[in-house]
Amino acid sequence: MDPQPFVRLSVGQLGLKLPGGNASKASSRLCDCEIPARRFPVQTRRWSLRRRRSGATGSPCCLHHGWAGIGKGAAEARPELHLRVKMEADPRYIFQFDDEVALNPQVVQLHGSSRQPIFSCKFIRDRRRPSQGDGQYWSSSGGSEETDMEMAMRRERKGWKVVIHDLSGSAVAAAFMATPFVPAPGGDTVARSNPGAWLIVRAGTTGSSDSWQPWGRLEAWRESSSSAPAASSRDTVRLRLHLLPDGQDDCVLVSEAPLGSDKGGEFSIDMDRQAPAPVPAAAAAAGHCAVSLGAACAGGGFVMSCKVEGEARSSRPFVQLAMRHVTCMEDAAMFVALAAAVDLSVKACRPFRRKPGKKAASPSPDPLELDT
Repeated sequence: MDPQPFVRLSVGQLGLKLPGGNASKASSRLCDCEIPARRFPVQTRRWSLRRRRSGATGSPCCLHHGWAGIGKGAAEARPELHLRVKMEADPRYIFQFDDEVALNPQVVQLHGSSRQPIFSCKFIRDRRRPSQGDGQYWSSSGGSEETDMEMAMRRERKGWKVVIHDLSGSAVAAAFMATPFVPAPGGDTVARSNPGAWLIVRAGTTGSSDSWQPWGRLEAWRESSSSAPAASSRDTVRLRLHLLPDGQDDCVLVSEAPLGSDKGGEFSIDMDRQAPAPVPAAAAAAGHCAVSLGAACAGGGFVMSCKVEGEARSSRPFVQLAMRHVTCMEDAAMFVALAAAVDLSVKACRPFRRKPGKKAASPSPDPLELDT
């Protein structure tokens, strides 16, 4: 696999020094700093005031490290901002599903104008009908309109599974729906108090899919923007990823992010944005992190991201992986399985009593219509 060149620009070590007596009055305050960059979202960070200069040493990749005057007026009367701007190479592998996850697509690697197949994706679901026992699933293939009672029977989404195969046909990673997506009592959507969850696994050391090794747990639920039904398009799907250390009961939170239910968004693992949070302790997981994510836990930095579409749109997940965290094909496949779970979580968090709308710019039926 050939990576594409990327450059990572980091802004850190922020400090603010106010002139004259203002510094003593504001020494205990916290300030918010907005860093806008063209074609990038504004990021806000909180930092403390600094009243004294501190020495700093540069580095070959350091573009700026020190104090700079900000604002208008005479130099001695202007506030000063301390920051360190660092630039470093950050090559990444780029992958994309060539169709929706539920349609068993190939996963191709993008490099320039070339698209090279790397993996294949197999989606499996439980197609049980109400006559087969629990009455949890419904079908729209009968040609008649569903009644309110029939739609109310759709109270659970479970049994979804995505298996990632390499070019030889061997299963190398997978995502299993470990906890069903069910509505909250008295509600119609998956709630934070009882989120749906996926188990992300990779093939064991024997290379057989019969010995899956758990790697992470992805939880998902829906957060409403308003009690008004018309505002449902502004709801968000909240995603939370924990690592599962080998032989340990503790797990490590590495990412939590919202995605727009209507337009989708990006889910990422970036240790510079969110330090690993232990549940309850990360010390025992340090070795696991080093194996699973390279130097991500210890050294920080970007690990992966995936972009997905909203709940009613045709989605082909777009995945970026930092080269330094991919040591073998199984590593890449594991993150591809995670991206598939992220995409399907947006669909699984759709309201249960509302029939999915027609996909944007697509005349074909929803491949998950039987389950949602």
